Amino acid sequence: MSQTLTLLAAAAPLAAGWSLHSRRLHRRIEAARRDPLTGLLTRDPFQARARKIAAAGAFAVVVIDLDGFKQINDTYGHAAGDTVIAASGQRLGEWSRRHSGVAGRLGGDEFAAVIRVSRTRELRAAMNALIALLGEPVEFEDHLMRVGASAGVVQQHTGNGFADLSRLMRRADEVMYGVKQTGGGWMAASHATPAYRTVNGRRDGRPGTDSEAGAVE
Repeated sequence: MSQTLTLLAAAAPLAAGWSLHSRRLHRRIEAARRDPLTGLLTRDPFQARARKIAAAGAFAVVVIDLDGFKQINDTYGHAAGDTVIAASGQRLGEWSRRHSGVAGRLGGDEFAAVIRVSRTRELRAAMNALIALLGEPVEFEDHLMRVGASAGVVQQHTGNGFADLSRLMRRADEVMYGVKQTGGGWMAASHATPAYRTVNGRRDGRPGTDSEAGAVE
């Protein structure tokens, strides 16, 4: 009995050390999955989490681009721009959690979210709140900076364990781009099928593609 207790006592520090190591490793892995500026998930981890939400019930895919962000950078500098990105990401993250969803930063001033929502009127209320939230001023040094937001939405009324999230995000991105050309706000897509070709993984005509935007026949 005493020998068993001795062995257990000797093993306890090793077990504690391994537990601490595991927690540190988990934190490092989680940090690598997140955008360091906003704390939001980066694209691949975001899509993995979003697919689980899409499988669980009715949902909506949202792609957001900030309006007026370039002017903030040009006027106040990149530190001010980073402040706006960080604040916008935090607000989007809180909004998505309130709607049992997840948000991610796709890059630059472009974000995405997937939320659980079953009724159109619920989506309308949620999106109106989001646009208002992202339009609130952000304080930087002695300045109150404002940006707007353009958002495209694709709503799905039933859960889908095989949802092609990339396709839905492309469609939401198309709608967002159209909204941006008319002054901002948000709009829901009338259908979920992308209307434009994809070049290099992005909507034809966006930066990173080589041709002008054109609808597929």
